[in-house]
Amino acid sequence: MAIHMTARFSVKPESLEICKRAIEDFIAYIKANEPDTRIYTSLQSSDKPADFLHYFIFEDEAAEQKHRNSEGVKRFTGILYPELSSNGVEFTKYDLLVSSR
Repeated sequence: MAIHMTARFSVKPESLEICKRAIEDFIAYIKANEPDTRIYTSLQSSDKPADFLHYFIFEDEAAEQKHRNSEGVKRFTGILYPELSSNGVEFTKYDLLVSSR
């Protein structure tokens, strides 16, 4: 069964460009190395540019575990986490109710 998740976080305003590059590199890594990650999307707030929402779907539990333990995650979190505001990252899992696809 597919796993739907979000990750919500804010970065320090002075770190915005470094974090945006890290996000772009991270998603490129996912595209190249994680065929069972169905989608990984990064959204940046229009009103608060330092706020981000990541939405992702894993094919199954094995795909989620592969992602969590990947070199891409280690590299990304190594760059991102020191640049987060004091709130950290809020991860949420969802059950699919209905979709247009």
